[in-house]
Amino acid sequence: MKAILFVVGFAAIAGAQPSGWTPEFSMQFKNIGSVVPSPDGSRVVWTQIEAVMDAEHSEMREQIFLANADGSHLLQLTRGEKSSANPSFSPDGRMVYFESARSGRNQVYRILISGGEAEQITDFKGEISGYQLSPDGKTVAFTGYEPPADLEKNRKEKRDFRVLDSNPANHSIYLIPADADPDGRRAARKLTDGKRDVNRLEWSPDSRKIAFSHTATPDADSWTTSELSELDVSSGAIKPIAATRTISPDMFYSRDGRYLAYTKSLSDPPRWAFDGGIVLLNRSTGEARALPATYDEQPELLGFAGDRLVFTEARHTRNVIYEMSIDGPPQVLFEPKGTLGANGARLNAAGTMLGLPMESSDDPPEAYLMAVSAKTPLRVSRANADLPKLPLGKTEVIHWKAKDGLDIEGLITYPVNYESGKKYPLIVVIHGGPTGVFQEGFIGRASLYPLAAFAARGYAVLRANPRGSSGYGKTFRFANYNDWGGKDYEDIQSGVDHVIEMGVADPDRLAVMGWSYGGFMTSWTITQTHRFKAAVVGAGVTDLWSFTGTSDIPGFLPDYFGGEPWRQLDNYRKHSPITYVKNVTTPTLVLHGEADIRVPTSQGYEFYHSLKREGVITKMVVYPRQPHSPREPKFILDIMNRHLDWVDKYVR
Repeated sequence: MKAILFVVGFAAIAGAQPSGWTPEFSMQFKNIGSVVPSPDGSRVVWTQIEAVMDAEHSEMREQIFLANADGSHLLQLTRGEKSSANPSFSPDGRMVYFESARSGRNQVYRILISGGEAEQITDFKGEISGYQLSPDGKTVAFTGYEPPADLEKNRKEKRDFRVLDSNPANHSIYLIPADADPDGRRAARKLTDGKRDVNRLEWSPDSRKIAFSHTATPDADSWTTSELSELDVSSGAIKPIAATRTISPDMFYSRDGRYLAYTKSLSDPPRWAFDGGIVLLNRSTGEARALPATYDEQPELLGFAGDRLVFTEARHTRNVIYEMSIDGPPQVLFEPKGTLGANGARLNAAGTMLGLPMESSDDPPEAYLMAVSAKTPLRVSRANADLPKLPLGKTEVIHWKAKDGLDIEGLITYPVNYESGKKYPLIVVIHGGPTGVFQEGFIGRASLYPLAAFAARGYAVLRANPRGSSGYGKTFRFANYNDWGGKDYEDIQSGVDHVIEMGVADPDRLAVMGWSYGGFMTSWTITQTHRFKAAVVGAGVTDLWSFTGTSDIPGFLPDYFGGEPWRQLDNYRKHSPITYVKNVTTPTLVLHGEADIRVPTSQGYEFYHSLKREGVITKMVVYPRQPHSPREPKFILDIMNRHLDWVDKYVR
């Protein structure tokens, strides 16, 4: 399970080339999505994501690229006004399957690696959420939801009311032949009944079984009902594998089909800060055996390489790829210089090659291919290789002691042309989650926080990983339970003190900002101290009780705070920034997506109106259509510039 409130934005668009970093220049950089090696390792496909911003468009577009394993013969496989995503190879490596909404709805397509016109495989009338081709190449399994037949009629007649928790939009498993019959037709077959929401599926090596993870409903709050089952393709019979508490949709069969590996919650009931372990199921005996614990106890499985399991996991400010025999313990397979992209690594069908979307603080995202045995990645893409190399502020990992002596880590980005001994204004950026973690990603990417542009304007930037963050082990991740705004707040303030003691930060020119839980911590911070001259609260939780009653994850805070708000009234009130709003004097900008159901916009309105009535300098900007993580690049660009303008006005 991922950090529920963590958010990261990205975008890219061609534009003018300034002499220094600006948000507009950051928009030129492309992001890398899935990187998938072919079964024999001779080729690799990946997706490149960029933004289109013109008079009529503000959208992200994703297209598929192909190259040989050495990066030669690079070919753009897909084009057009609609994205193409989630590529995979046919078993013989001759075709690439993918998803696209080019026909109006998301469907599965395939295209020859030599290019040409793509062939549409599915013609599903509902919503397809994922697919996987069988190992024998004969069948496509996909997950889909068919809306009620009278839905459109009810909309037209203005009868489209919703009854909460009734008739959830559960996704079922469907099978369709990869090749059409002599009449050019493909008949889809439904294998599950829609009484559960299928999250992910995985074919067995002999193409006779499908393992799948499922929850009671597709609601975000339903992840604690996750189970794992196996489907017999021929008979349609379903048997449970893990009856309850599997926290991750990752599951993989061993190459010989003897084992099925999956991840399972170590807590019962599962906790929202997530602690998981790898389980190995012997399919012939039914014995399920827990493998040795991993460092962060949040492993993400990639598959089997021979008789070894390969997985990735956060370790401090980097993602590390591990391997583990069926008897353990885990061993580091590869540690990148920086970190992996959001889509993570992909292992090919033979378990011999890894596709890696990689970046570092000063290297933009690119696609890499690495032989598991060689452990030396080779860049295969040129998504950002031809963009000019503008000066970047140096980023490094720093450490400090919290008030109680706990070791805390973070990243500091120095201003461009930093001079030792000179004090600079400091911007503190706080991550979401709270189980998010700041890693060594490219600071020039077009995220909500324009780190490279901050550095170019002469700001130092501190990104702390306080207790509650991922990447530092279970105990650290759970250390802010029942204590939001307590020691996690002190960890960040100790980091600010440390940067001041380093001689980098000017204590009279400080700003603080963050999104989601980072927005909570920003709003909390300015109720506790007047040391910051500017603040920006992005999609922040500001009232714990009203958040719990309006969010799509009503079970989230009751887990963190030991019960429902009406049973823990004093505790929720004690930890809510809104309780102390009368203390705020810091000029505060509030940013929020209007379609945010994770942290509803009402949280922003509550804080904004309270600040306004208290006479605090404040402004609120609401972004239409945007969910918790803003998606439209014009809005992302606006958010970046507003962050810059706000700190320039009140800090510089």
